[in-house]
Amino acid sequence: MWVGVLLSMKRFCFFGRRQAILASLFAAAILSGSGQAPSNATAPEARAAGSNAPVEITLAEAIRRAEASEPGYAAARGASQSAALDRSIARAGLLPSARLYSQDIYTQPNGIYTEGDAGQPSAPLPKFVANDSRPWEYIAQGIAEETFSLAGAAAVRHADAAAAMAAAEQEIARRGLVAAVTGLFYMSLAADGKLAVARQARQEAADFTRLTTERERAREAAHADVVKAELEEQQRDRDLEDAQLTAEKARLELGVLLFQDPRTPYTLRAQQQAAPLPTEEEVDQAAAKNNPELKSALAALAMSKADVESAWGALMPSVGLNVIYGIDANQFAMNGPLNPNGTQARNLGYSTSVTVNLPVWDWMASEHKVKQSEIRRDAAAVALTSAQRRLIAQLDEAYAEARAAADQLQSLDQSVATAAESLRLTKLAYQGGEGTVLEVVDAEGAYVTAQNARADGRVRYETARAELETIAGAL
Repeated sequence: MWVGVLLSMKRFCFFGRRQAILASLFAAAILSGSGQAPSNATAPEARAAGSNAPVEITLAEAIRRAEASEPGYAAARGASQSAALDRSIARAGLLPSARLYSQDIYTQPNGIYTEGDAGQPSAPLPKFVANDSRPWEYIAQGIAEETFSLAGAAAVRHADAAAAMAAAEQEIARRGLVAAVTGLFYMSLAADGKLAVARQARQEAADFTRLTTERERAREAAHADVVKAELEEQQRDRDLEDAQLTAEKARLELGVLLFQDPRTPYTLRAQQQAAPLPTEEEVDQAAAKNNPELKSALAALAMSKADVESAWGALMPSVGLNVIYGIDANQFAMNGPLNPNGTQARNLGYSTSVTVNLPVWDWMASEHKVKQSEIRRDAAAVALTSAQRRLIAQLDEAYAEARAAADQLQSLDQSVATAAESLRLTKLAYQGGEGTVLEVVDAEGAYVTAQNARADGRVRYETARAELETIAGAL
């Protein structure tokens, strides 16, 4: 059972991630599989269910479907989108903010009345002296505020780096998923190919059994030849059953990634010839430019540097600007009462304030935070250089594996052609009385082995190529 990228700062390998991706998918399929087909099937699946025609799946279509359904990739994509919003929030923190403020305050009178001005009645004084000089106070204001500090600018740089890191982690998850889907896709193709080989071998064994029986009746072969042929046919029957089971398992494992119901019938379509392997120079250039693990390590270092600036910002002065426009009066009105000279008071107005905050002493807490951030920055720099070294080694390893698999594909094709010719000649020799039944059985076994090896070789090459392109950032 496949359970499922490769090179990150935490050094989990390509196959480990692919296994984690597939494990989560298969577990989800088991928990949700109640035997009832989902009602919101996609249009191709609905058409296939109605017409009993299997859905045709290419590798690109399989990748598209997996990206829409795999929970690990969905979590990475959500984290990237959330980090992008965090960046917008951090940038908004550098801009002035505006808010509306309204308040109505009533304070119980204390029984003492003020002497009213000319033409004005006396008013009671409030019990709480802090609440103005009247029992009623009305506040309705618009407030604009802005704070200038080094920490605010560092927070924006930290958010930018975090967004870049989340985007790189999303790309790592996507390429790991692509590599896992590629492996499953070609494994299922290989299983189908092996099933066809097993059927062909079963037919070949049945034909050979009839041939030995006919030769025995014609007194041209011993009964031992018939027994050996029957044993070979029985073995091919068992091989066919195993091949059918393996193919069904592979189809279900891939179906978990592709459909809401893994049992949906489908066919796979791929190129007959394997895609050519890029040159080593092209791979090196792509890795230096597009490798997501390096991008993630660079973003982590940028985040650490921003944290250092933010820690230093706690030791620097900050300036706050506050502008208020509105009313704060004993009447909820733009104009107040008339003055003795006949003029009218204006309740509507503004006020401004500038605040300078200068840290003096906090028992060395801020200085220690600076040292902590510098320690984390140095560790991130070490992680970056380690990721660079690991990338160089993994590129060479992956390219060597892909090149060896590509070279062996040609050799495997030749082996299949040679085994087929050997089987043909051996059968002719046996029919002419010049060969033995053991030679025919051995030739049949060699032919089946060569065909299965070629199918496995294609899977090996496509998997190695996907791993190489994942490291190089070319998928």
